This record gives sequence, structure tokens and C-alpha cells, in this order.
Amino acid sequence: MVKVPRDMGQFAHLKQIMGPFLAGLDLGDPQSGAFGAVFAPEAMIRMSHPIGTLQGPKALQEKGFAPLLQAFPDVERRNLILVAGQDEAGAEWVGCAGHYLGTFVAPFHDVPPTGHVAHMRFHEFYRIEAGRIIEMQAIWDLPELMMQAGAWPMAPSLGRELFVPGPMTQDGLDPDRDGTNTEASKAVVIDMLTQLSRHPSEGGPEIMRAEEFWHPKMNWYGPAGIGTARGIAGFRNWHQIPFLNALPDRRGGTSGDLPSSFFAEGDYVAVTGWPNMQMTATGDGWMGIAPSGQPLTMRSLDFWRVDGGKIRENWVLVDLLDVYRQLGVDVLARMREFNKARVPGSVPFPVGAP
Repeated sequence: MVKVPRDMGQFAHLKQIMGPFLAGLDLGDPQSGAFGAVFAPEAMIRMSHPIGTLQGPKALQEKGFAPLLQAFPDVERRNLILVAGQDEAGAEWVGCAGHYLGTFVAPFHDVPPTGHVAHMRFHEFYRIEAGRIIEMQAIWDLPELMMQAGAWPMAPSLGRELFVPGPMTQDGLDPDRDGTNTEASKAVVIDMLTQLSRHPSEGGPEIMRAEEFWHPKMNWYGPAGIGTARGIAGFRNWHQIPFLNALPDRRGGTSGDLPSSFFAEGDYVAVTGWPNMQMTATGDGWMGIAPSGQPLTMRSLDFWRVDGGKIRENWVLVDLLDVYRQLGVDVLARMREFNKARVPGSVPFPVGAP
């Protein structure tokens, strides 16, 4: 069968705008000029805890990537998913998921170095206007780095902690951009979230109609602290049941008052919001957190891959350190106490060189 060349898609220009920025990071040089080339001077930078909210590319260099490069002098950016599109309000977005990977030789936000290769997942979303990035929302999975350093001070994960893979179809950087599946993929995800929000206020687990939306061999790749689950049963056991027991009034995505921006490209769907979920900690069982009655918001940046009308893979990052912060728990302070007996400082780089 002859394969007809696809056109480059309606939103290919957005990925082209991102090119210098992504290439600059691949070179491991935040002074490359790529930041200033693609970010508007007044761009709003929203980073996960403890980095916080910044403004402009210079602040992103100094507070975000300079410390990362100090901790990982040979850092590589491994992009796994790159999705571009337009949300319901007409805003144009690029969403990127992957790993920062390198030799961990100096403390990073007080996480002690290992002297070995280490990896940190990222989900980064960029809103673009007039050819420049005007907003960045990013979750860097710092708890994943704590675990590799043997420094995670909170409850163990129910799911499996692993190096989260890219799409099994290996097309995350080059989705089907002819638009054939885009709207259908987005509809599956939005319908799933709409039904999901009905439980438990309107009925039991059956009201979510999980089998209608999720592939029986689905993979759910959660943040470090929750972990990865396989299949609908794995998803329910290792994430959904504890989550809903603790936070039964959770609202977000397609319910609640907080806005979410959905966009899609081919089989891939992305959603962002800062924050985009709200709930109250009224029950026990989720990550060892006590039922304090504390209202919470969550920042969740997600990607889905739809296969044959059902969700086959779901990559989820939640700013869990910010959740703990709202509960009055300083995870980084607890980590420092936990690791007082370790020798502080950096490891000579290259490791073991004469």
C-alpha cells in the first residue's frame, strides 16, 4: 500500500517556534540565546514547588535551568511527547513531556547527589501568541529525584516507581497531524472525565463507565509518590480508590470552577491548568495523608494517547510538593532532617576521573 505523505498540520508552526528553545536545552547551555529568542520578555513562568512563579526568560534561566545544570553538568533533555493545538478559547499551546537525564553530582533543591545517572520527569506547557511564548506551566518531578537519591521522606508509593517510557507507538514527537483523529480523541478524554466526576456523588464505581473509555491493557503513568499502574484494576487499586476515598468531592477537568485548557493532535490529547483541580481532604488512605478537612487545589498536567477509541496510555504529573505545602507539610524540610547524617557537598565531575 502506498503511504500518502501527510501535510504538516495546522499547528506545525508552533513546534517550529519552540525549536531553538528545545535545541538550546539539548546542548545543555541556558545561555545559548534560545530563551530570549522564543520567550516574550514579560512571559509568565509557572513552575512546580519549590521554584514557584517567575517572570521572563532571565528568571527562568537563573532560577530554573542554572541550578539544574549545576546539579547535572551533562544534562540531556529527552523529549517523548510533543503536542500542539488550540484550546476551546482559541489559545495556542505546545505541550511537551519527557525526562531530564544526566550525572547527578551536586545538590538540586537540597536533594543530595548520587554521583550516578539520574532522571527527572517533566511536563511543560507553553502558550504562544504572535510567535513568542507568553506563558509556561511546568511540573518537574522532584520527588522522583528524591527517590533515586534514597531521600524520599514521605509514605511509599502504592504503584510501581520506574523510568516512565514514551508512547508504545513511538510517535509521540510526530503525531498524526492530518487532523483525522484529533477531535474524536479529545471527545473520548472529555467524555471520560465527565463520567469520572459523577462518582461518588451520583453513584458507585459503575457510574464512571471505565470499560467504555479505557483500553483493557492501559498504562497509567502517575507522578513519583503515586507510581505507575497497569490495566483498569491496577489504576483503581493503586490510585483511584485511595484518591477518591480521601478526596471524594474532587472537581476538575470538566467540572468545578477552575479552568482547564484541552488541546489535541491526532491520537494525543493534553490538558493544562494552574491549578485545574479542587477538593477537600476528608478521608484517609491517599499517600498517608491524614483527613484534615483542608481545602486543596492541584496542578495537574496530563497527556493521553487514544487507540481505537479508547485510552491506552495516560501520562500524569501532579505538583505533589505543593499539595503537601497546602497541608502544612514541608517535604523539603523533612527531607533535610531525614538526611542529616549524609555528607553534604558535590561529587567531582567527571566522576572517578584522575
